[in-house]
Amino acid sequence: MKKIINTSGKRKTAVARAVFKPGKGRIRINKIPLEILRPEIARLRIMEPIIIMRQTLGRDPIADVDIEVNVKGGGFMGQANATRTAIAKGLVEWIEDVEEKSLLKSAFLSYDRHLLVSDMRRKEPKKFGGRGARARRQKSYR
Repeated sequence: MKKIINTSGKRKTAVARAVFKPGKGRIRINKIPLEILRPEIARLRIMEPIIIMRQTLGRDPIADVDIEVNVKGGGFMGQANATRTAIAKGLVEWIEDVEEKSLLKSAFLSYDRHLLVSDMRRKEPKKFGGRGARARRQKSYR
């Protein structure tokens, strides 16, 4: 019997927490099944680690695991990126075979490092004297 695994992923201000437990292969993001999640670009982004895992291991790896993800903060794309990081981390942790685990980890890292490492970049705060973080008002001599 497999244990329950908790993982998390971050992107900008979005934080995703994923719970992996034995089941029938269901994936839910904020209680919505992944198959009907909108917008489609976000759904495809979230499915990347699952597709890479299928290609790498040559079998359906999530047939025996239910994934429940809660994600808060940020926009829909930041949430999608945080969710895919949480799912990828959990999938690596879920596999027990050491050889398969290292193979999957290297496949994830070669595809996109942010599948396993949360993206720490944040928005730079606005400063005085201009419209944004770096932009300044133009100086006039006359």
